[in-house]
Amino acid sequence: MQQGAAQPVKKVTTNTLQKMKAAGEKISMITAYDFSFAQIFDRAGIDIMLVGDSASNVMAGHTTTLPITLDQMIYHAQSVVRARERSLIVVDIPFGYYQSNSEIALASAVRIMKESGAHTVKLEGGEEIIESVKKIVSAGIPVMGHLGLTPQSINKFGTYVVRATEKAEADKLKRDALLLQEAGAYAIVLEKIPAQLAKEVSESLNIPTIGIGGGKYCDGQVLVMHDMLGINTEFKPRFLRQYLNLNEQITGAVQQYITDVKSNDFPNDNEQYV
Repeated sequence: MQQGAAQPVKKVTTNTLQKMKAAGEKISMITAYDFSFAQIFDRAGIDIMLVGDSASNVMAGHTTTLPITLDQMIYHAQSVVRARERSLIVVDIPFGYYQSNSEIALASAVRIMKESGAHTVKLEGGEEIIESVKKIVSAGIPVMGHLGLTPQSINKFGTYVVRATEKAEADKLKRDALLLQEAGAYAIVLEKIPAQLAKEVSESLNIPTIGIGGGKYCDGQVLVMHDMLGINTEFKPRFLRQYLNLNEQITGAVQQYITDVKSNDFPNDNEQYV
């Protein structure tokens, strides 16, 4: 290799995540929906980019994740994949495209993999969707699970409160986590559950857990980019740490641009052609 030549980028895989859990290294994950932000996140060194069905909320303006379609998820995934150099890319299978039977679930997963170039898919639920998980994994497609608050089930829950605070639901979550692992899932998202329960689940599994409101004992953490960067300022749950206030910064920049245009300050002599 020539001196000064660029070193090859070490790509994150599902095996990488397994090694990270074994070594006690925390896993970082963020949602991404478009090429430009995905490129920034990938170059920043994020381990996983999740093309989340939260695109239904933050990109399309719906109040729930339910309306987004498989075609729309594939479009967002394609955009993110084009930006990827090292991160693992996970894509949510949206509501209605895996719950009814395992054949439909597999067909949805295959479409995502073939048409987007993503690396893995994510499904919400436990025992109810185990056959779908097994079917997808048996086809060679890695599956990430998702337990606790599962937003696709919002109409069943009726609220976004913390889940599994009662023993019966907590016990089911523990069973579901083991079932997902046995079915071949390589990781599980734990959303909005008590930290101690997340600790018990994480310690009971060989595969990594990734928390969003699951506390510090999970093997990794995920946040929605619009929440973490302060683009969306209305959503402020306890588990969110906001690292920027882009809403405020972008508003100020646009207002300054408007002022400069209307006062004939922009463009100036240096910003036009002779």
